[in-house]
Amino acid sequence: MTGVITLGALGAGLSVDAFAAAVGKGAATRRSAWIHALRVGAVFGVFEAITPAIGWSIGLALSNRIAAVDHWIAFFLLLGVGVHMIHAALANEASQDASPDKTHTPLRLAATALATSIDATAVGVSLAVMQVNIVTACLVIGGVTTVVATLGVMLGRHASAYIGRYAEILGGVALIVVGASILYQHLTA
Repeated sequence: MTGVITLGALGAGLSVDAFAAAVGKGAATRRSAWIHALRVGAVFGVFEAITPAIGWSIGLALSNRIAAVDHWIAFFLLLGVGVHMIHAALANEASQDASPDKTHTPLRLAATALATSIDATAVGVSLAVMQVNIVTACLVIGGVTTVVATLGVMLGRHASAYIGRYAEILGGVALIVVGASILYQHLTA
């Protein structure tokens, strides 16, 4: 059985793209720092915890099909969310009247969280093969991602005084790079 430390390392690896997106979300918000950061972190954490469970439940029967398309799904979702983040940041920069908080609706946050956690579905299939306790795995992965994404929002919030909307552009670029990296790793494996 996989240990909690190993699952924590797995959670940290899976939360890197959530961290990048959270930095951009934090930089573009004017809401109360800790409460908003924790809410955003929790959304990322919940999605990161649910997607391995979905992959685990699908199991071995569909692992080849999932492995064949998960990188494409992750790439296009991350590309779409990244391009949208860049576009929104540039649109907000062009329009000084626009409030950055209005561009971060719950639906967009959920879409970003889903996009950054889609790769965890394939990890869930691997966890089923390894006979890992999926409840423990999901709790650890979701908890680590919640902490990492919350810290990302806080970092973005403080960085916004220095780099403003450019943090959201960098977050969008980071998502695109993560998506391209996932695609590259799968295509060259």
